[in-house]
Amino acid sequence: MNLISIRDLDKKEIEKILDLSEEMAAGKIKRKYDKILATLFFEPSTRTRLSFQAAALRLGMSYLDFSPETSSLKKGETFTDTIKVISGYADVLVIRHPKEGTARLAGDAIEKPVINGGDGGNQHPTQTLIDLFTIRKTKGKISNLNVSLLGDLKHARTMQSLVYALAMFGAKITLISPKGLELDPTLIKEVEEKFDAKIKTKSELSFNDADVLYVCRIQEERFADPYEAKRIKEQFMLKSEHLKNTKKDLVILSPLPKINEISHEIDANNKAKYFEQAHYGVPVRMAIIDYLLGRQTRN
Repeated sequence: MNLISIRDLDKKEIEKILDLSEEMAAGKIKRKYDKILATLFFEPSTRTRLSFQAAALRLGMSYLDFSPETSSLKKGETFTDTIKVISGYADVLVIRHPKEGTARLAGDAIEKPVINGGDGGNQHPTQTLIDLFTIRKTKGKISNLNVSLLGDLKHARTMQSLVYALAMFGAKITLISPKGLELDPTLIKEVEEKFDAKIKTKSELSFNDADVLYVCRIQEERFADPYEAKRIKEQFMLKSEHLKNTKKDLVILSPLPKINEISHEIDANNKAKYFEQAHYGVPVRMAIIDYLLGRQTRN
């Protein structure tokens, strides 16, 4: 009933959600739900929060937008008690929280479906489904593609989920990050062993063989030293000059927001697909809600 981690889904289930997303995007699904979705965001969000609310509205649902700053949390109420109370007001809960494992805690505490909208640097499964959908939509497939992941791979929860999913689908992965911001080697070892994945690592901005370049920002808010974050951001900014020898049909993606990790001049490049990627958030999250509610009914 919950979607806390991309590990909660197998390949067949992911493919079903991606197919359902295609139907949602084409307007072929006419199901309407007399239900309520609650968005509980303990960290700032634009795309995830608004696209979930838009998805709910397009499915005929209404939504509650919880604000921790004006809630009884300020009086000392516990997170678990808050979740239990709100589960009586809504049928599906989407939670974003800075602490890893919080979404899992919420899912264990209530009977209503819980969707992880991002928990610290841990997981962001719905963003990964959007990423997979965008790759499949723009490239026609996922398997055997050369996918380069660039940026702060240590703190980016999108990467924790995406590397696992790409490996599941047989993509060839290259990890490009500054020293000290590499992806957790335990995760690399896990996906290499589980999916027989081919993963390369490097620290220079070269991706001439890439079919997809996925750029994530340097997460300054997760750094103890803001000056170090600024230095790395400047060093790893993607510029037009980096694209000179890349494939003509290269697709550039980003979970957004982009601050200065992608030069603004790239926005006009036809290789840049990150705004389309953000727009796909609505049909994909419609599909996720529909899938979980349908699974709940079947159970």
